[in-house]
Amino acid sequence: MRLDRFLSENANMSRKEAKRALHREDITVDGVVVKKGDGKIIGQQVHVNGVLVTIRQPVYIMLHKPVDYVCSTVSDDGESVLELLPEEIRKGLHIAGRLDKDTTGLVLITEDGQWSHRVTSPNSVCQKSYLVTVDETLSTDLIEQFNSGIQLNSEHGLTKPAKLEIVSDKIARLTISEGKYHQVKRMFAAVGNHVVSLHREQIGQLVLDSSIESGQWRYLTSEEIASFL
Repeated sequence: MRLDRFLSENANMSRKEAKRALHREDITVDGVVVKKGDGKIIGQQVHVNGVLVTIRQPVYIMLHKPVDYVCSTVSDDGESVLELLPEEIRKGLHIAGRLDKDTTGLVLITEDGQWSHRVTSPNSVCQKSYLVTVDETLSTDLIEQFNSGIQLNSEHGLTKPAKLEIVSDKIARLTISEGKYHQVKRMFAAVGNHVVSLHREQIGQLVLDSSIESGQWRYLTSEEIASFL
């Protein structure tokens, strides 16, 4: 990548600040002072005022989303979940797999576009599990209905087979392998019920850490990151 972009992404400076640093002769590449930012960096050692710039590793975050936060980098409809993170790590981050404003639970945040594509792409068949609370008592007949596919309003064809586990009279755990608009709410509406609350527990093999309270977050482990590779 270009030197000025390399400095911006790894030396915690803007493109304008990088340009000024180059002009001041603060930057060396393999020991040689460089004044222009258009040179390519492919493994060379870059120093700023004698301090080696190390390549910043991509960030992968698990966050427990509260109600009333939105899964968007910019929104007029409430605070973004990114506001729950320290300001110094937010730059370049995006949400991999969104939740509605009134839905809680597991949200993944990263700056790695290829990784997030594997999480969200329909071709990856990444299953997602939700704990669902509804208005009306749940019938065991729904287990087979959801497994056979549900006809959603304004959709052609049935949903893909979904696994429904009835936890109590009005609480169920639903696992789906696709991500249609408001899919879980629409599936229950299609069988004459109404979702009161919705909580995402799992994406793929990754389960929301029970030690993370609502509004809190942590970095993913290397094993958790690799589960989507």
